[in-house]
Amino acid sequence: KIVSYAQGFMLLRETAKAYGWKLNMGSIALMWRGGCIIRSVFLGNIKQAFDKNGELDNLLLDSFFETEIKKCQDAWRRVVSQAVLLGIPTPAFSTALAFFDG
Repeated sequence: KIVSYAQGFMLLRETAKAYGWKLNMGSIALMWRGGCIIRSVFLGNIKQAFDKNGELDNLLLDSFFETEIKKCQDAWRRVVSQAVLLGIPTPAFSTALAFFDG
């Protein structure tokens, strides 16, 4: 989930650059938290990350998200590895891991 948010906000940032928009990423996170289908406890943390650094290029570089990823990374890798060994497709998990590693 964290990687998906990181990718989404990276896309928003790049689109804003391409079109000359000035987007407030923290406000976008709060708006989603308040009344959108995209609701998550992480949205408050996303707002805090952008409040700390309005020019943050990737949420994974924020200390909170870096810590969260470190806590679950080993289990995440085991799940993807086991799924591959068992022939179970996990496209979201495996591509998110590839993005993280890339």
